[in-house]
Amino acid sequence: MTVAATASGGAALTLLPVRSDTALPARADVVVIGGGIVGVSAALFLARKGMSVVLTEKGVIGGEQSSRNWGWCRMTLRDPAEIPLMQESLRLWRDPGALGDADTGFRTTGIMYLKGRGAAEDQAQEAWLERVRAFQLDSRMLSRADVARLLPGAARSWPGALYTPSDGGAEPERAASAIAEAARRHGATILTGCATRGIERQGGRVSAVVTERGPIACQAVLVAAGAWSRLFCGNLGIDLPQLQVRASVMRTAPLPGGPEVSTAGAGFGFRKREDGGYIVSRTDATILDIVPDAFRLARRFLPLLGQSGAGLRVRVGSRFVEEWRTPRTWPLDTPSPFERVRVLDPPPADAVLDSAARAIAADYPFFANMRVLARWGGSIDVTPDQLPVISPVEGQPGLYLATGFSGHGFGIGPGAGKLAADLVAGDPTLIDATAFRLSRFTKPPGAA
Repeated sequence: MTVAATASGGAALTLLPVRSDTALPARADVVVIGGGIVGVSAALFLARKGMSVVLTEKGVIGGEQSSRNWGWCRMTLRDPAEIPLMQESLRLWRDPGALGDADTGFRTTGIMYLKGRGAAEDQAQEAWLERVRAFQLDSRMLSRADVARLLPGAARSWPGALYTPSDGGAEPERAASAIAEAARRHGATILTGCATRGIERQGGRVSAVVTERGPIACQAVLVAAGAWSRLFCGNLGIDLPQLQVRASVMRTAPLPGGPEVSTAGAGFGFRKREDGGYIVSRTDATILDIVPDAFRLARRFLPLLGQSGAGLRVRVGSRFVEEWRTPRTWPLDTPSPFERVRVLDPPPADAVLDSAARAIAADYPFFANMRVLARWGGSIDVTPDQLPVISPVEGQPGLYLATGFSGHGFGIGPGAGKLAADLVAGDPTLIDATAFRLSRFTKPPGAA
């Protein structure tokens, strides 16, 4: 195995560029803050409703986790609360016309979670399949022989797998950009390199956003700022419980004749890219850096930390000092933290990726001579229950959130953007969004 490039983020990724519109509109019906997969999808669906939309992005479209993930678009092992939204997302991914003729590179390949990764995980697969039977998914358990047919040439025989043939994947380095351009074709204004510092109100409701280039009057604001959402909301007096975890990914040169099905095994996971190379990483190795917010939110996140057989690794590093020095509030007439860091570009965890490379080569010799072209890290926004917040903010008319996707956001992004657009527009929603309300973190269980 050779490594041609180990540079993080900007050098490793080959993002499809999106030009910025030059003029700052004086007003819009809606301003969407954040140019990730959810924000651009929301902008597209709002524009298709005939609303005037401005999307502001402090850096580049898709520059953070929306381009740094595996590209999986999966129903498999989703929380049941997310399944109706994921069903809508898969419908949108499969229909280019529904996404404004955006070329996202989506392909239906199936996704498979191999058994033999430990008794607890094997039992969790069976339990999940029972929990979601009412949704009539095509997910099913595979036999040893079934797995061997899907992964010919493997060095070991897996006892079975959880498999969803209708799952698939898209290309993260171009999907958000393609959807942003589709939103522009439908009338949205796309502003990159333009940080939003905060919000102004009149009569208690949203009246404008203040960007580094000036104000934009508006009636509604959707915050889809990913890992930055908690900091942005904190300056508005909103307590959004959200932490960041770091994931690491690598991509290979083309490997002709390899498996099409996306697979997670013991110590590795992969997806075949459209160019014939592979995304390779592992499912059980995200890193939680101890930062000041980890102490502020410790009580809320204790249940999640207690599940850390799921692979969350806790460590102390330089991010503690970085976040300690980051202002938590700021006036709107001075540069904000979003102008100081345009793109979150954490380094990859080389130990994690080296381990994944060894595991995949040992279990599947096809990958033994893979040539690694690039490695990168990404910052994932996580909530205490690992469900997103797609919700109005109670007591702040005109303000909406779509964030906290907990590593599930790329695949569910188009449906989440559509749901957020319906909420902002006051239109009927395709699904019940109760499970995604922000108020679930502020109200006692059972409260209306």
